[in-house]
Amino acid sequence: MPTYIVLGNFTDQGIKTIKDTPKRVDTVKDLCRKAGVTMTHVYWTLGTYDIVGIFEAPDEASITALGLSIGQMGNVRTQTLRAFSADDMKGIFAKVT
Repeated sequence: MPTYIVLGNFTDQGIKTIKDTPKRVDTVKDLCRKAGVTMTHVYWTLGTYDIVGIFEAPDEASITALGLSIGQMGNVRTQTLRAFSADDMKGIFAKVT
């Protein structure tokens, strides 16, 4: 199943209620189930991004629906990256001419 890395930055609303972040992760897990997505890891980070999530989704439509659902909550702005494993890349490289 394709892997996606979601980078997040807290909005003003999200930072004002920062102590609720663990509860919001539980809400995101519920949203994942509805979208057919699995959250495999979540990390609070230092640096450019405040939070990083690792997800598996069957397709771009599912991860996009999840991202829009997260955005509607108003606590975090996200950027989603498609991630490729070493095995994925071997298959891709085999197609390079």
